[in-house]
Amino acid sequence: MAGKILNFNVGVLGHVDSGKTSLAKALSTVASTACFDKNPQSKERGITIDLGFSSFVVEAPKHVLEGGYDKLQFTLVDCPGHASLIRTIIGGAQIIDAMMLVVDITKGIQTQTAECLVIGEVLCDNLLVVLNKVDLIPQEKQKATIEKMTKMILLTLQKTKFVGSKVIAVAAKPGGPDAPDQDPDGVKELMEVMQAFSYIPKRDTSGPFLFAVDHCFSIRGQGTVMTGTVLQGAVAINDVVEIPSLKVTKKVKSMQMFRQPVEKVSQGDRAGICVTQFDPKLLERGVVGTPGVIKTAFGVLAKVSRISYYKLPIETKAKFHISLGHETVMARATFFGTEDQQGPEEVFDYERTYKYQSELLDLKAGDGVTSNILQQFTLLEFEKAIQIPPNSSLIGSKLDMDVHTNMCRLAFKGKPLEIFTDKNYGETQLERIKVYKEKSKEGLVERVANENELIVKSLLKKDTNSQLFVGLKVKLSTGEEGVIDGTFGQGGKVKVRITSGLQDTTKLTLQKFSSGKKKGKGGQENLPPDNNLEPVKVILHFKKYVFSTSKKMIQN
Repeated sequence: MAGKILNFNVGVLGHVDSGKTSLAKALSTVASTACFDKNPQSKERGITIDLGFSSFVVEAPKHVLEGGYDKLQFTLVDCPGHASLIRTIIGGAQIIDAMMLVVDITKGIQTQTAECLVIGEVLCDNLLVVLNKVDLIPQEKQKATIEKMTKMILLTLQKTKFVGSKVIAVAAKPGGPDAPDQDPDGVKELMEVMQAFSYIPKRDTSGPFLFAVDHCFSIRGQGTVMTGTVLQGAVAINDVVEIPSLKVTKKVKSMQMFRQPVEKVSQGDRAGICVTQFDPKLLERGVVGTPGVIKTAFGVLAKVSRISYYKLPIETKAKFHISLGHETVMARATFFGTEDQQGPEEVFDYERTYKYQSELLDLKAGDGVTSNILQQFTLLEFEKAIQIPPNSSLIGSKLDMDVHTNMCRLAFKGKPLEIFTDKNYGETQLERIKVYKEKSKEGLVERVANENELIVKSLLKKDTNSQLFVGLKVKLSTGEEGVIDGTFGQGGKVKVRITSGLQDTTKLTLQKFSSGKKKGKGGQENLPPDNNLEPVKVILHFKKYVFSTSKKMIQN
């Protein structure tokens, strides 16, 4: 493997049984330790249940040669298509430079195909669509079927960032998995398209090292090998890396890239890193890196948006599966938004006030028009701590929905802005988040105490702490404004001072009500049935901060 090689990671995604693994086998000439359904369960069931990795090296096309590389290596990340394994897909999609969406030409776009498109939109910018199993279409109908399916897929992609993507038809395993080996059809053309489709990703070898581990095993007398993909930075032999989930640091003893020993690996490389011994069963999948860079999180604040394919309400206080990095955790969500644009996107502004939302809105569909919401955020409270690498994207899902459902289960996507590493963040940090609920109460004027003071009933409940409301502004249904001056008696009644005095018409109304009462009984509700006068209402509007422990009421 002489010369400088560009490693280009391609995620192979699609619905279960679309032929992803067969396609990867047809393309690949060099297999890594983790490729092609090594898991016995996947062999038994005939489906991929874990991430598989394989590679092949081709001549570098002109645009790669001009970038200083002699060869182009494609690393194929074969992601499982089965609905219940979507956690693994999300983990795999975070390490890819481009995505290959495999579609069974006899079935078209299915539920998990659509979910893979959603994941691709969140985590990837480049898509190539492969129509597989063309050998199952009668020869005389193949051309028309390919044209028809290509048009349907391009129509679907018009609503995504992948509009105008290339579509190519192949037969990765002619005759099906049990048929005698035959040369695949269209795969050579696919490789040529992939060469043209490739680009030189931005690789940053500076900054902290991050490595997404997907498999782990020990070699007696040498140490423990972690295989995975470098997400950022670089690492060399004798460097120290941290495994945060185990709370240990380990020294790098040796490294390989597709069975070739190397001294250093950097962003985008697929490698096996051998470190000093630990039990490989403790790290099946996860992220390792420069000591201190990966945070253990108990919750996050994130900027989020709704995935339009998800058709159910996304409600505050509901629990969702949150996929971050290589982990998926249950979390309770609280949604809120702003009516103006935030500052820098990567920072949460604690000085700003946010409007509480009972559910996440689809702003692209115009749901935010009536509420004037422009940006949406969430507080996610995790059921258990997880490891979060820098620059992670998150996806909120309802993975406990029936796996046979024909609905997209991916609900929302976003980026963490604040990571809570303190286990007691609920007591120490949430008070800083100014999320308010708009509240209103309504009472009735019972009687006039004097020229500027009214006695008001039914505004507060009998057992309410009335002192919390003293000093708040109110408005009468007749237009006057006032202030709650204090309590009156023990029944939850309050005194309201009218700052500019009562209007003459209001005084007259209240006098008529007073004279219309039945003798010995109080209350405007005891007016004679023929009296058409409306009682004078007292309206109180205020805001209450959701995370405040003081229960203080706020008014503009």
